[in-house]
This record gives sequence, C-alpha cells and structure tokens, in this order.
Amino acid sequence: MSAPVVVRAPLGRQLRSELRWILRRPRTVIGLASLCLVPVLAGVGLWFAVGDDGTAGPGLAAIIAGNGLLLPVFTLFLALPLLLPLVGAIWAADGLAGEAQHGTLRGLLISPIGRMRLLFVKAFGVAAMTLAAVTLIAVVGTVVGLILFGGDGMLTLSGTTLGVGAAVGRIVLTILLVTVQVWGVAAIALAISACTEHPLVVMAATMAGVIVSAVLGVFTALDWLQPYLITSAWEGLTDVMRDPMPTDGLWNATGLAACYILIGVSLAAIRLATKDN
Repeated sequence: MSAPVVVRAPLGRQLRSELRWILRRPRTVIGLASLCLVPVLAGVGLWFAVGDDGTAGPGLAAIIAGNGLLLPVFTLFLALPLLLPLVGAIWAADGLAGEAQHGTLRGLLISPIGRMRLLFVKAFGVAAMTLAAVTLIAVVGTVVGLILFGGDGMLTLSGTTLGVGAAVGRIVLTILLVTVQVWGVAAIALAISACTEHPLVVMAATMAGVIVSAVLGVFTALDWLQPYLITSAWEGLTDVMRDPMPTDGLWNATGLAACYILIGVSLAAIRLATKDN
C-alpha cells in the first residue's frame, strides 16, 4: 500500500488564521486600545506645557509648539524602552508558551503542518502585530499632534524644518526602525516561549533582560559590552530627526536587531525541532 498523502493547508490561509486568532482575543483589542492612549496622554501633557498666550514652555514643549508632526516620533521613542518590548513579549509568550499552557501546542506539533512552518506562522503573527502596534501609535500620534499643535512641517534637531512630505517620510522611517528593534526583543521572547509552558515566565524574563541591558549600558567600565546590547543602539535612532540624516547609527541599530532576530528565531527552531510531543 502506498503511504497516505499529507495535504497541508496553503501557507497564506495559515497566516490569515493566525492573525484572526490573535485579533479575536479580548486582551489583544484591549492592548491595542491602551496603546492609543500613549500619544493622547503625551500630547495632552505637552499641550498643557504650552503657555496660554501661545508661548512655549521649557523643554520639549518649546520644540513641539506648532510642530505637531513631531509628536508621533516622540511617542515612539517614549514607548520603545519598556512598553513596546513588553507588547512584543506578550504576543511571543502567547504564540508558543500560551499554546502549551492550554494544551494545544502538542496537537500542533504532531499535526502535518510541520514544526518549522509552525514556527514561521507564529513568528509572522508576532511580527505583524508588533508592526500594527507601532503603526497605530504613530497614526494616533500624528492625528493628536496636528489637532493640538498644528503645523505644516517638522522641526528637526538640526534646526531645519522639513516639509509635510519629508516629515511623513521620517515618521514612516521611524515606524520601521522602531518595529525592527521590537522584533529583536520579541525574537528572544519567542525563543524563551519555546522552552516553557508559562507565558508569565516569558514576559518576566524578557523584560528583565531589557532592563539589565539598559543598566549595563550605563557603566563606562562595560564599554566593550555596549555594542552587543540592543538597548544601547536605541539612542542612535534619534538621528532620524536630524537634517541631513546620518545613517551610521541607524544601520548599526538595525544590524544589531537583525542579529537578535536571527539568534532568537534560530534558538526557537532548535527547541521546537527537539521538543517532545
């Protein structure tokens, strides 16, 4: 007798199914709605920092007055150190550890979908939702910034003013750069998620790693370690707000995040390949 033919669902259908599964969860909707509050609260706080007579107060308020397109960039940099890595870790924890906790991962591992394809589908879901979260913050920040502060351009850190088209381009570039950094953290979280059945362990370990990385980057005695810490590269992302825009720091940050993505996904693949049913 010939061996039975294994028929797999098309990859596109599996990817859509993964996204629907994520979006149907109430905590996903609540989480995305909560992220919308970040630019709103930041914008309102800065709006109160601007004087009633139209003059700007000290600090960032002096820059953002009449420069509303700066708010989405500021908000993304504000959320990058802790909030966005936590969001990426949550979705990575649900992807594998959450499935294991509910007993559904075992069925997925023995199904004809294939373990590497399963990992790709889960990684795609984490990556897509991370991009959606970052984009949502930027879009809401842009709308709030234009409503509260107006402006027909973007004042850069170099003192020049970009037109609307160039300003929107910088916002889109910031979205992509920040998303890649969060992907690096989420990839490590995905590797941890493949090794445990407890999503809280994944989130705690990931955020502990981010915090420790940030602390280690403060000590000058550990300058030799800083090029390998993903959090150390985040300061260089502010170059997106300079004109002309230097690219060395942006490329270094993106390359380091890409290394973290490769390492995290590879470790997750090794763990899934050797994981018992």
